[in-house]
Amino acid sequence: MKNVSLAVTFCAVLLLASLTLRTQAQGPPPPPPEERAAMERGRALFQPSCGFCHGPDATGARGPDLVRSTLVAHDVKGDLIGEAIRNGRPDKGMPALPLNAEQISDIAAFLHARAKEAVESSGVPSDYPFEKLLTGNAERGKAYFEGVGGCTRCHSATGDLAGIARKYNSIELQAHLLYPDKKPILATVILPKGERLSGTVARIDDFIIGIRIGEKDGWYRSFPRKQVKIELRDPLEAHRELLPRISQAQMHDLFTYLYTLK
Repeated sequence: MKNVSLAVTFCAVLLLASLTLRTQAQGPPPPPPEERAAMERGRALFQPSCGFCHGPDATGARGPDLVRSTLVAHDVKGDLIGEAIRNGRPDKGMPALPLNAEQISDIAAFLHARAKEAVESSGVPSDYPFEKLLTGNAERGKAYFEGVGGCTRCHSATGDLAGIARKYNSIELQAHLLYPDKKPILATVILPKGERLSGTVARIDDFIIGIRIGEKDGWYRSFPRKQVKIELRDPLEAHRELLPRISQAQMHDLFTYLYTLK
């Protein structure tokens, strides 16, 4: 459990640092209209349903601060937030709330927006020297990379990671170590007659899966989940599985090894 706590805490810090650096360099891009609408609907739902305990801005009251919670940091499209809302936390005095999938999705959008606001106002130095972070052992890091870490299943020191220490500054490299840029989840939907349709997931909840076939703005199809079979492939699944397993010492060793890939 100690390693899990260390990994979660370390990853959360790296994620905050990475997002802050991008914000400082580029400025926060405005969310698309549909995302803004979902955030506002979520705000309107959150305040009367959850605000009494968690505060109207989600920073905590009788209940905990959700803006900086690990649950929100690791939530993907409402999967963890939805479970907490639907089932409640009886042991902590939180009742289950009778909200549908769309309402839960809107609340998740609001909480992620609040978390992003907190990141963008945190202020992380972009020129922190690598040398102050090289506390690990490069040889042990290489052994982990090629061995129990399983990194070579997807990465190569002479291929996609060649020169990575020149591509990112110190804080960004730490962030990408465990929390790389998001990639779309791939899905194959198998229809009742056996036809298979493949694309990227545009929407998924307990009732509906929507995929976009072809390019980013390609043909959109949605299906009731009860009527189809679904095969999902998350390109970042290995990274998600790594978080509860990797120790803080292994993180530092791996980072020190990555620094040698110039």
